[in-house]
Amino acid sequence: MDRVSNLPDEVLCHILSFLTTKEAALTSILAKRWRNLLSFVPCITIDDDSVFLHLEEGKKDRQDIIQSFMNFVDRVLALQGNSPLKEFSLKCFTVVDTDRVDGWISNVLARGVSDLDLQIIIRSDKWIFYPMSPKCFECSTLVKLSIGCGVDVTLAAGRIFLPMLKTLVLVWVKVCPNEFETLLHALPSLEELVLVRVIWKDRDVIVSSASVKTLTVNLRFWLNTLSFDTPSLVHFEYSGSAAWDYPVVNMGNLVDTQIDFYLSQLYIKQLGAPYNDEVALGFSNVWKLFHGIRNAPHLSLFPDALEVLSMCSESLPVFNNLNSLAIRSDKDRGWQAMPALLRNCPHLENLVIKGPVHRVTDKCGDVCDCISREDKGLSLTLCPVKVIEIYGFQGTMKEMAMIKHFLDYFPSLKEMEVYAEENIYPTQLGGNQRVLEMFELYNKFSSCNVQLFI
Repeated sequence: MDRVSNLPDEVLCHILSFLTTKEAALTSILAKRWRNLLSFVPCITIDDDSVFLHLEEGKKDRQDIIQSFMNFVDRVLALQGNSPLKEFSLKCFTVVDTDRVDGWISNVLARGVSDLDLQIIIRSDKWIFYPMSPKCFECSTLVKLSIGCGVDVTLAAGRIFLPMLKTLVLVWVKVCPNEFETLLHALPSLEELVLVRVIWKDRDVIVSSASVKTLTVNLRFWLNTLSFDTPSLVHFEYSGSAAWDYPVVNMGNLVDTQIDFYLSQLYIKQLGAPYNDEVALGFSNVWKLFHGIRNAPHLSLFPDALEVLSMCSESLPVFNNLNSLAIRSDKDRGWQAMPALLRNCPHLENLVIKGPVHRVTDKCGDVCDCISREDKGLSLTLCPVKVIEIYGFQGTMKEMAMIKHFLDYFPSLKEMEVYAEENIYPTQLGGNQRVLEMFELYNKFSSCNVQLFI
């Protein structure tokens, strides 16, 4: 007995919406009951890789195969007619007819789509960007717009009517900064903005929005200036290259921030060499970015961010509201910025260290126990940290010395939780009697509760 076919049309269409459009179309051969259900599926996902599933290598480049794909999209949209549509995703890397693509987009916009995801690459001997149809920026129902992979949106910012748009995602697209600023000002409901590897046509970029609450930036290409005028911003993630300057950073309502700069191995080598002033000059204005995020209560820093901070640590602001600081370490990256950073966090209570092993330098200061010094632990004695979490513990004596260093010099420390590296078997640490004995001694002679999680 076919119980599935007896379900209401609405339920069956909902089930089909979780499949790719090709898979949903194939269900029409199951029985007469399924033949026309695709007409009412509210979510359409078209991916030329899924349409050409298991196609032999090289065949997808053939003209007849490309034509077959475009005919398939035409048939699907014609079959659906004017039925309402919630989501439309088009991932097409074999486009030869941009007019037909424009027609597909116009079709779904006219049907009240709320979630539109476009990834389009034009087939050509040269790298040509698909010119975004201006109609994509004239839709009263659109709530989420994602544009990626070879799309040029620079010509569409003059005609904008997206009153309901809450999420805008731009990934590897070409954008004109001036028109982008105009676009943001025309989006009154925008709450989430994602900018990943955007190809900016000018080197001075301003991200300005009074409504955005979540901002993700991955900067692939070097910029002269990068400004943020986002007074309502709550969540901020920045990764990739550092800009030469940050003239404006208005983020007064931040709650949590994550900074993950990218430094090549060549940069790291040059920074470690003597007389590196010319290299460090390129990061001399990064302090302005940190000055703008200084009010955030939660801050996460990746290894390269610590390296960059070391080049402007003398200009670091005071993080008066910072309650929780998370740092990720790397054996090839140093902690030179840690002394100044901890000194400038007068209300820090929670410190999370993901991977305690770092590159030893004579500039780590008194934060770690890597190098013996007279002013041992001075920065820690001024820091009010109460809870420390350490992840990636491997049971080395160097790590044990660092734990003891923290216990000795953080005056307000009450709790320390140490989590073993995931790929270490419990027997490797549990069988190390010396490690276990040292943790017992820590708890016996320290006022801090130290726990080891294996």
